[in-house]
Amino acid sequence: MAHKTITISQEAYNALKNMKEEHESFTDVILRVAGKRNRAEKILEWIKSSKKNTDLADAVESIYKQRNVTQLRY
Repeated sequence: MAHKTITISQEAYNALKNMKEEHESFTDVILRVAGKRNRAEKILEWIKSSKKNTDLADAVESIYKQRNVTQLRY
């Protein structure tokens, strides 16, 4: 597998580091976040990973789940 070097800001590094699980590499984190999931799931994951806004994360998750239920009723 080829490897590439990228330059990111300290803020971006810290954000990735906060999202990184113990068993994951930074490549794993980037692929997980940039994967083929929809935007709402990505935003929710980012909010949850920030560990600062658990109330906000809970509210967003609740709305997201309600929205999915509503969409399934078509």
